[in-house]
Amino acid sequence: MEGTVEERILAGLDDEQRAVASQLTGPLCVLAGAGTGKTRAITHRIAYGVHTGVYKPQQVLAVTFTARAAAEMRTRLRDLGAHGVQARTFHAAALRQLQYFWPQAVGGTLPALVDHKAQLLAEAARRLRLSTDRATIRDLAAEVEWAKVSMLTPDTYVEAARGRVEPAGMDATTVARLFSAYEDLKVDRNVIDFEDVLLITVGILQEDAKVAATVRSQYRHFVVDEYQDVSPLQQRLLDLWLGEREELCVVGDASQTIYSFTGATSAHLLKFTGRYPNAQVIKLVRDYRSTPQVVHLANSLLAARTDEAERRGGTGSWATPLQLIAQRQPGPAPSFTECSDDEAEAADVARRIGTLIAEGVPASEIAILYRTNGQSEAYEQALAAAGIGYQLRGAERFFARREVRESLLQLRAAARAATNEDVPQLVRDVLASLGYTREAPQSSGAVREKWESLAALVSLADELHQARSGQGFTLQDFVAELEERASAQHAPTVQGVTLASLHSAKGLEWDAVFLVGLSEGLMPISFADTPDAVDEERRLLYVGITRARKHLALSWSTSRTPGGRASRKPSRFLDGLRPESSGPRSFRQPTVRKERKVSAPAHCRTCGKVLGTGAERKIGRCGDCPANYSEETFEALRNWRLQAARETEVPAFVVFTDATLVAIAEARPDSLEKLAQLAGVGPAKLDRYGESVLNVLAQGH
Repeated sequence: MEGTVEERILAGLDDEQRAVASQLTGPLCVLAGAGTGKTRAITHRIAYGVHTGVYKPQQVLAVTFTARAAAEMRTRLRDLGAHGVQARTFHAAALRQLQYFWPQAVGGTLPALVDHKAQLLAEAARRLRLSTDRATIRDLAAEVEWAKVSMLTPDTYVEAARGRVEPAGMDATTVARLFSAYEDLKVDRNVIDFEDVLLITVGILQEDAKVAATVRSQYRHFVVDEYQDVSPLQQRLLDLWLGEREELCVVGDASQTIYSFTGATSAHLLKFTGRYPNAQVIKLVRDYRSTPQVVHLANSLLAARTDEAERRGGTGSWATPLQLIAQRQPGPAPSFTECSDDEAEAADVARRIGTLIAEGVPASEIAILYRTNGQSEAYEQALAAAGIGYQLRGAERFFARREVRESLLQLRAAARAATNEDVPQLVRDVLASLGYTREAPQSSGAVREKWESLAALVSLADELHQARSGQGFTLQDFVAELEERASAQHAPTVQGVTLASLHSAKGLEWDAVFLVGLSEGLMPISFADTPDAVDEERRLLYVGITRARKHLALSWSTSRTPGGRASRKPSRFLDGLRPESSGPRSFRQPTVRKERKVSAPAHCRTCGKVLGTGAERKIGRCGDCPANYSEETFEALRNWRLQAARETEVPAFVVFTDATLVAIAEARPDSLEKLAQLAGVGPAKLDRYGESVLNVLAQGH
């Protein structure tokens, strides 16, 4: 390319990005929407400053919030010839300084850094005679982290925690006592945690003028990415790094503030010009990531909230969102799909993903995003059944989760002594000892995630009991089913479809995104019971939408379990966004899997009576009516299923359940169209196994 290095660095940037890159001094606030190339703009700014001699590389500190983002920034800077620039997370930068200055500022050896709070918090709880489990400790750890990044002490915590959801059901006074005991225990053990790294660094910079002067002479220019996510503690550290100087560039988007529960606040971004009246403000609104169809939906989601706020006479805490302008070529319209139940929704998503992969979209460029990690199990099973590899991000695989493994152990023990064959109730009784309750906990975090895992097992017990009640279904059978399913969850962990919570998807993007479970109670989540909390849920959905480059699918179900009462409603956030929807709740798309729809009564194929239970509808006849299939036919189908399972290396139930084989044996369909009408034979299974099933039946068994 012709021109100087400096010209080449600015080449290829749009007008707004170029304005960012060439504004090298003074306070600068970059309001950057999703997909607008903010990392490109700020790395080119740093590189331009280095190559023009305005910056010395060693005097620039760029901070962000994840090690992955920091590594990406360092790579880009190296590619631009800006060697020597420090790009780190807040914690990594503070720890480096703390390790260097501890001997002279404090003396001795820096205490060891504990990676996790769990063990120390558990011991502190035992000292206070508090009963806790792993999920409780995780939620308490999150609360202690929130308190510390908010610069609270055990003495000031109680007042500040007024109005917050009680972590693990513990009142603020008890949490403060545990907080204090935890801090005392760290002193006894001579260890510090990650928040201490920031707190101690702040303390040293405040108390030791010589250290503060050394740091400020080392770093002269600062860049902070994802500035909407800074906590009060991180802002305090940044202030101390800066001193009285104003050589600061911040980049953020208030519409992507989704970590308030960790102490993050967009207030610093929104009040930046108030603090720095001479600050330049540049908006990046050209979206290079997503198609116009995706961008329009994202803009509409935020505009609906803005209009609502204005009707109420003010925006309150709602910041005026950036209006993104799509730069890509048009693509397909986002799809909106209502399903009869969670299983049907997962099956439909898996079918659509199979179609995308067949059309050439790599599995690694497809993501399923949900609100809570407890929702992943249905999609793990649906993808496994369809033979599609997947990887979980930000969560353990369902059957690897501790509460699931503990549940399997408890259920296995109970199965050896069980005499009562009311399997669903037995499962509930066993899991109650591990924390399962009929009603979901109101808190978020680990306790809620644990409950979701246990609730998924209860739901599975209900479903299998309905499907197999006529076959003497026992607790031993349920345990065997769980063990089979656990062994089937060994899908590749790389190069597969990504399963992730909306929170863990921040900063990522895919060609195709499926936003699932978009019903009231999940989006917004049920415990979002204040206007600010609901606003954060809306921003979370916005983040999910803007992860998609081309294909975007939004779905929800009207019932949790097959055959259940259709009491769920689509998320209020979708009102006015769905096709043909001009007002709340006016749109209903046909149920995806017609075999699940229960609006029309199903009749027994033997006696003609209306079928009353899910199990009866599954096999197509009353429980009192005798089976009317040939044992030879059923055994032939079972032998075929076993062979098919071995060939594809999956458990037999993944091919077809026994209940589905019974339905096939009784109906003896002679065409794919008739086979597709049977419960349990979805589009993916019809494509994969349909002809083989018809061949078995055609052999006259």
